[in-house]
Amino acid sequence: MAEGEKRIELKFRIYDGTDIAHSTYSSSTTVGTLKQRLVAEWPQGKTVTPKSVSDVKLIHAGKFLENSKTLADSRITFGDTPGGAITVHVVVQPPIAKKKTEKNQDNKQKMNSCYSCTIL
Repeated sequence: MAEGEKRIELKFRIYDGTDIAHSTYSSSTTVGTLKQRLVAEWPQGKTVTPKSVSDVKLIHAGKFLENSKTLADSRITFGDTPGGAITVHVVVQPPIAKKKTEKNQDNKQKMNSCYSCTIL
C-alpha cells in the first residue's frame, strides 16, 4: 500500500440481510477484486450462490459498480462514517441458461410461421 493511501471499511449485504467480507480495503482496490473475494467467501448453505464473478453485481448509492474501476474511481465515500462500515449491496444474477434461450427461439419461430393461407 502506498504511503498516505486512503482505506475504507466496507461490508457487503447479500439478499437475506447477512453481511459478509467485512473488512478495511485500500482506495486502489478494484471492484473486480472485491467480487473475487465475495465469491470465494460466499457463505455455505445459501439458496442463491454465485458461480463466478460475472454473476455478482455490487450496488452503492443506487449505482452498479464497474469491475475495472477502483473504489476511489467509484466515488465510494471515504472518511468517518456514522456506525463504522459502508454497506455495499450484493445482487446475484446468474446468466440466462442456454436451453431457455434456445427454447424461446423455437417458440418464436413456431408463432411466426404460417402453415396454410387461404385467400378467398
